[in-house]
Amino acid sequence: MVSLSVILFPPLLIAFLLVMERVEEPLRRPASPREVTEFLDTATAGEVDTLARSGIRRALFRWRRRRGKRSATANPPLV
Repeated sequence: MVSLSVILFPPLLIAFLLVMERVEEPLRRPASPREVTEFLDTATAGEVDTLARSGIRRALFRWRRRRGKRSATANPPLV
């Protein structure tokens, strides 16, 4: 059992670190002035509330996620 833990721990740790890198990447990217302007023009009431409560970073995250879902459903891939 110990040898199995010793063998599996490093690959699982590396996999976790790679996943966390992908999660953190959008959070490290600063907001451009164009994005902030577009956010203020198209934000929903919930996103503006998030801006007031949690700051621009979390509000832009919600807005980017909504915008990404909308564009993914608006233009389905052609097969």
